[in-house]
Amino acid sequence: MGGTLWIAALLRHFPELLAELAPSGGRTLRERLGGAPAGGSVAPLRLYVSDAIRDVTDGVVELEEAVRERLGLPRVAAAPVPVRLRRIAGLSERIAGDLDLAAHVEDETRRMARRCARALGDPEQLVRVAGRCPACDSVSLRAFPERATVMCVNPVCRHTPTVEVAS
Repeated sequence: MGGTLWIAALLRHFPELLAELAPSGGRTLRERLGGAPAGGSVAPLRLYVSDAIRDVTDGVVELEEAVRERLGLPRVAAAPVPVRLRRIAGLSERIAGDLDLAAHVEDETRRMARRCARALGDPEQLVRVAGRCPACDSVSLRAFPERATVMCVNPVCRHTPTVEVAS
């Protein structure tokens, strides 16, 4: 199930996001990676991080409730985000049996993982794709795994092939 991959990413990034909100001295993760503070401010309260934490927390709570409801499982006690994510991951085999639910879990966990990554200043990974762009014939095809898309990065073209590109 693709959702477990994104759950693992959330389990890695969510604690970093909490630390980014109120760093204990020193520079933030974004600054250590060479970026400036978001918004150009060094204010102690980082609203973009706070918003991301709230969005991810709400999203995980709602996702767990939806998964349990769809699978006919009883509600469980409130818990921190990492505990809820582990509970969802523990249901991965049952989730995989329901294609609509599996797609929903993957979409939501991907969205939340990307939100964490953006708030932390992590750039999206690019993967070079063998072959040529069908529109401009350049060797500029790149895959964006987080978006699940392939795109020509030639600034003049920016074509997005709708079919798999062969090498």
